[in-house]
Amino acid sequence: MNSKISLTRIIGFALGPLLFTLVLLFSEPPNEEIWKVLALALWMITWWITEAAPIPVTALLPLVLLPYLGIFTVAESTAPYASPIIFLFMGGFMIALGLEKHNLHQRIALNLIRITGTSGNGIILGFMLATALLSMWISNTATAVMMLPIATSVVRLLMKEHDMNGSEKRFALGLMLSIAYAANIGGTMTIIGTPPNVVMTGYLKELVDFEMAFSRWLIIGIPAGVIILSATYFLITRVLFANGIREIEGSGALIHKKLESLGSISREEKLVTAVFTLTAACWVFKPQVNALLGAPFLSDATTAMAGGILMFITPVSFNKNRFLMNWEDTTRLPWGILILFGGGMCLAKGMERSGIIEAIGVFVSERSDLGLLSLIAIVTAVVVFMTELMSNVALVTIFIPVIIGVANGLDINPLYLVIPSTIASSCAFMMPISTPPNAIVFASGHIRIKDMMRAGILLNVLSVLILVIIGMVLVPLVF
Repeated sequence: MNSKISLTRIIGFALGPLLFTLVLLFSEPPNEEIWKVLALALWMITWWITEAAPIPVTALLPLVLLPYLGIFTVAESTAPYASPIIFLFMGGFMIALGLEKHNLHQRIALNLIRITGTSGNGIILGFMLATALLSMWISNTATAVMMLPIATSVVRLLMKEHDMNGSEKRFALGLMLSIAYAANIGGTMTIIGTPPNVVMTGYLKELVDFEMAFSRWLIIGIPAGVIILSATYFLITRVLFANGIREIEGSGALIHKKLESLGSISREEKLVTAVFTLTAACWVFKPQVNALLGAPFLSDATTAMAGGILMFITPVSFNKNRFLMNWEDTTRLPWGILILFGGGMCLAKGMERSGIIEAIGVFVSERSDLGLLSLIAIVTAVVVFMTELMSNVALVTIFIPVIIGVANGLDINPLYLVIPSTIASSCAFMMPISTPPNAIVFASGHIRIKDMMRAGILLNVLSVLILVIIGMVLVPLVF
């Protein structure tokens, strides 16, 4: 296995610059700029797919090569790496780190699980709701890592006195899958919940001059997420892995014990809750606040960064020089993801400047007689199944500019295609390698690949159908 991965990376490492060089050799006027940017895109796609170099390192190539190729000045190539969208996500990361540092996320999760009951399906519902809710605000990987030990403890209660029977095994399998799937789905509900949403927001601003407001995305993201989450719960508990367990003895006591171990809510948790609530309120009520102030003072990016700053300057104890967060806490902030966003937007800007996106639009408009329904279905299905095999961030980074070009060529609102395909990029349910949450729960030992694939293929198809309806009905209503 390792040698195969190494060989793939070696091949990719050489193939990327080789393709870049070959395309440049054959480029000629009048489309020389298009070929130059395509050469760079081929290099980046090759390295992203084969992971020949770290994904963020590949994302730095446009910064260096677009000025060299004469597409941008240095100032123009560096600008996307400091886009407002980058700071929106950076602020969101800081707030999430505050939630995690003071264990507020764990308290929220345990209380939700306690509310939903101690039957097999009740526990699965509790874990799904808690996981999805947390994944809306913190990384789906961190959420899955936190929820897995709690779920494993619940499963151990079934294994105390005897080997698990068939229904108990189905419960354990359904519980583990529900955590992975809810972590993936929950992130789609907010702009900052998952990296593909932020990439999409950046592209819409850069390529079509449209600002996706945090509050407007909620009108799409929450209904879409709730519907897919409900379908997932029904499929796991009623169709594929029905368990019929009325009560898991000791599970209520276990949750109570874990809550007790957290102690009473601390001053730090109360302050983090206040900062988080204030930030979320400013995102949701941004138009009303700006109208009250008489100027567009608040933006999603400034709100996120203000929330992030508050995490560092809100004192827990002035005398002891203790604040909610220290700068050392940012070592856990995923800086590489921020660079990836910048690189994707820089490449997209290059594609726009060189005329690639316009050329795609013209090509499609001259050859396509597909209706909107067919287009949404095709684009969404392609993204859902491609994201099983490659990073959803890399996929969206590559694919969304193409989708925008197609929409422009057919003279339709790009949002009709972009929104369903972006959500689809987080609907990777089939393979352990598809997303970090899938890999994390697969490591529990309660899931076989064939079980994940059986559930995943059905959920993939269901997700496509749901997202087509969202694209045809809800997106036109909101936008």
